[in-house]
Amino acid sequence: MMSASDHFSASHFDWQCVDGIGTICLHRPERKNPLTFESYAELKNLFHYVAQQDTIKTIVILPNGGNFCSGGDVHDIIGPLLDMDTKGLLQFTRMTGDLVKSMLTCGKPIIAAVDGVAVGAGAILAMASDLRIATPQAKTAFLFTRVGLGGCDMGACALLPRIIGQSRAADLLYTGRSMSAEEGERWGFYSRIVEPNELEATANKMASQIAWGPSFGHMMTKTQLNHEWNMAPEQAIEAEAQAQALCMQTQDFGRAYQAFINKQQPCFEGD
Repeated sequence: MMSASDHFSASHFDWQCVDGIGTICLHRPERKNPLTFESYAELKNLFHYVAQQDTIKTIVILPNGGNFCSGGDVHDIIGPLLDMDTKGLLQFTRMTGDLVKSMLTCGKPIIAAVDGVAVGAGAILAMASDLRIATPQAKTAFLFTRVGLGGCDMGACALLPRIIGQSRAADLLYTGRSMSAEEGERWGFYSRIVEPNELEATANKMASQIAWGPSFGHMMTKTQLNHEWNMAPEQAIEAEAQAQALCMQTQDFGRAYQAFINKQQPCFEGD
């Protein structure tokens, strides 16, 4: 399968796509991979790009240098924010929220492989992913209140309770404290914990399993997972009936049937 990395040029993180699996690795490990104004915008643009590429099946976000992401860069972002007026600040907070929106609507499952620090916007990147795995060293903190802000940042008050429950989300968002990997797995934030030397291989194995499957079906699954929280059960059941009817019109559905009756593994092509 052709690599898509040649068609998206990233300056603020490493990006490559091989065999349908896109990989993101943030720069600047010496500072625990903080985000800047530019990297926020470039990540948003990448996920918009991914949404239009049929050859990209899934995305993995990897740590770099033993850490995932330390959030917004103190010098490049936090300092300049103090000099902005309300209009400028709102433009910034909407821009960071647009990154989360682009992750939720890209139509491709995203796997966050977390090691070390994942705090602030780094914790949000993990939260906005579809699947999360971690090492025992992972420390996840939505630390906005610890810097004088509200815990309501980049959709945290909407998305985090869906993952770990309202009371546990309130615990993390009010206190800004660090959630350990063991606590995160027990609460359902992380689906599994693996050793650091196994993290990338485990994430890539998960990504390969997803990339092998029906990409249209995965897109519909991601769409419904995000939309059905706002639906009554009757509405959700009807939405899934319509979504599944569309999936049944794909060639992949027919391929799966033919493979089953011939006692073979299906070969999905995404159409």
